[in-house]
Amino acid sequence: MKEHIIRALKESCPWQDSLLWFPCIDSTNTRARELARQGAPHGTVLIADRQTGGRGRMGRSFHSPGGVGIYMSVILRPHCAPQALMHLTCAAAVALCDAAESAVGFRPGIKWINDLVVQKRKIAGVLTELGFDSQGMVDFAVVGIGINCCQQQSDFPEELRHVAGSLCSVTGKEIDRIRVAAAMMDALYRMDAQLLTEKARIMEQYRRDCITLGQEVSVIRGDEIRCGTALDIDESGALLVRFSDGQEAFVNSGEVSVRGMYGYA
Repeated sequence: MKEHIIRALKESCPWQDSLLWFPCIDSTNTRARELARQGAPHGTVLIADRQTGGRGRMGRSFHSPGGVGIYMSVILRPHCAPQALMHLTCAAAVALCDAAESAVGFRPGIKWINDLVVQKRKIAGVLTELGFDSQGMVDFAVVGIGINCCQQQSDFPEELRHVAGSLCSVTGKEIDRIRVAAAMMDALYRMDAQLLTEKARIMEQYRRDCITLGQEVSVIRGDEIRCGTALDIDESGALLVRFSDGQEAFVNSGEVSVRGMYGYA
């Protein structure tokens, strides 16, 4: 499959020379972090057909069966302060929307902060992780993406069927996973080139793609649940919420989860 993905890439994407393919792996992000600590270069891409320990945000698992999805992580070495990468998850989500639009012909929405959704069903997720040097600067960033491509609704575990979807199940079309994987690599390569220089444009596109804005939401922090309306997203990706008591506050993705008042999205 690696050779097929490389042939499907645009000529402008040099990351093909650092592409690693795994029929099965515990987690592409976990392995990418290990390789980054060992000195793997910028633009190293890991793609797996199946994960046995796929991870999402806040330690959640990500269902990653073989033959139906693409599970990818890329190692970046931006050499910057961590504050300069606060928008990385948002940028990766926009890139994944670009990839889906290019490969399949429609643009998903983004549920703040890192889930791609169509018809209120999650079809993909993004997980970004940073490693630091002895001066506290970013030594590496790992951008991990899992996208459901070919599943029918009956293929998902019963507990996920009400929230999960796939490119196939929401479009009714056969999905070429090779084309999707190549589009993901191309989109992430373009994202990397613009990450530190076009932040305002990236965040404006994120706001356009984000389905959470304008919605009534539940903000969950531990056992505390507060209800309000999502108003805006700042340049770091924090979500501005007006709570039911009239108070407005930004909430950070590392501290809370956000759900729609009447369902997942």
